[in-house]
Amino acid sequence: MSECVGRRNDRMSRRFWAAPVVLCMVWALAGCGELGSRLQTASPAAPSPIKPSRVVAQTPASEREHERILSSYGGAYDDPHLEALIGKTVDRLVAASDRPDQAYKVTILNSGAVNAFALPTGQLYVTRGLIALACDTSELSSVLSHEMAHVLAKHAAIREDQARQAAVVTRVVTDMGSDPDMTALALAKNKLTMASFSRQQEFEADSIGVGISARAHFDPYGAARFLTAMERNAELKAGKTVGDPRAQDFLSSHPATPERVQSAQAAARKYSSPASGERDRETYLAAIDNIVYGEDPSEGFVRGHRFLHPKLGFTFTAPDTFTLDNTAQAVIGVRDGGTQAMRFDVVRVPSEQTLGDYLNSGWMENVDKASTEDLTINGFPAASATAHSDQWEFKIYALRFGSDVYRFIFAAKQKTTESERNARETVNSFRRLTLEEIQAARPLRIKVITVQPGDTVESLSHRMAGVDRPVERFRVLNGLDAHAQIKVRDRVKIVVD
Repeated sequence: MSECVGRRNDRMSRRFWAAPVVLCMVWALAGCGELGSRLQTASPAAPSPIKPSRVVAQTPASEREHERILSSYGGAYDDPHLEALIGKTVDRLVAASDRPDQAYKVTILNSGAVNAFALPTGQLYVTRGLIALACDTSELSSVLSHEMAHVLAKHAAIREDQARQAAVVTRVVTDMGSDPDMTALALAKNKLTMASFSRQQEFEADSIGVGISARAHFDPYGAARFLTAMERNAELKAGKTVGDPRAQDFLSSHPATPERVQSAQAAARKYSSPASGERDRETYLAAIDNIVYGEDPSEGFVRGHRFLHPKLGFTFTAPDTFTLDNTAQAVIGVRDGGTQAMRFDVVRVPSEQTLGDYLNSGWMENVDKASTEDLTINGFPAASATAHSDQWEFKIYALRFGSDVYRFIFAAKQKTTESERNARETVNSFRRLTLEEIQAARPLRIKVITVQPGDTVESLSHRMAGVDRPVERFRVLNGLDAHAQIKVRDRVKIVVD
């Protein structure tokens, strides 16, 4: 959750809670803001793009999009070793492409999401989350060449034009359509056309990208391996980060279907056998050693069932049965089974307005004003109230911490002793961080180690810090399937605190 989330207009919250289907199976708790209006902990870091061999032509539109991307993905990630590796890789790929005159500029984004994309001008973006997932340079080259292919095939430009056309169609149909059923059908057809076109683009970019990588003497099978790794990674986080554009990954716009993996393998076979081609694993692992993994603590982070925000100086703990996820707009918690959920965020409340009055100010519908109660939680002024919809019972809290007001919203299918206790104990756990806790808060990092005699997948996964399902996470990070074993002197990645 970013420091400045409270700068949102409360009209967003009102629109969100007035939606016909409240919460949409609790996942709607995750979002009430658009990508373009994302608010971050601080101003985006100064761009630290990898220097291109040629200058990429900038347009006002591309500059605006560049700034939006930086804002949406935590700014640029500064790492000279990674920048040097990517710069050399891009130079090789450009020389092997059909358009060696096309200029590219790559920016590493400070996001744990697994994502990459391109602008029509040749600006390429890759997140540190994607870099951490890849196991060798050939896998990274497959992503970069795929995005280069979108530029070469003018997919990015076509998408922009298609998006403009879709916006016009939507506006005309919405404004002029008198038959709701026909209006919905027209919009559905428009979206389906866009989706089908996108899938065709992805297969074409895969084919072009594999060819570029192969001609650059990288292992062309890197594309199929990395598509598989991304699919396995997505399965690990299934159900999490819904509605958070910051955390959307490559698969959101680049679906890794079995057909796509097979197509990438077929394209690779045209160029070489599985044993040929350069993977450059050792150089790659050396470059990513110590890279930040997962969330940036400056925006707050989750450790198990606890959320900490060192910069703002507070923490709270959710029940053991909840899974917490830190999104750009809020911290979202979901109970096992989906029968309970919670949202924690920050809102702007005038200092002269009481917290009880805020809870009853209309930002949420069906609040029981008679249930409003003034409280003190660990020395902080607070207030609580209850609300309801057709399917959910809500317990809401507002708590003033310094100049900010924090909001806890708990939703339960049924009001029970357990749901009441979960809400009460979570709110009561909100407290100020000690100086020692703030100083100890640091990001998780990838550490590359050498397998020693006696090491196993299970024993090394136990050395992983701050991650769920460590055995599965270790296997995905190291490109190991469910039955693969490690060997002495192998170099592998683990996550450390």
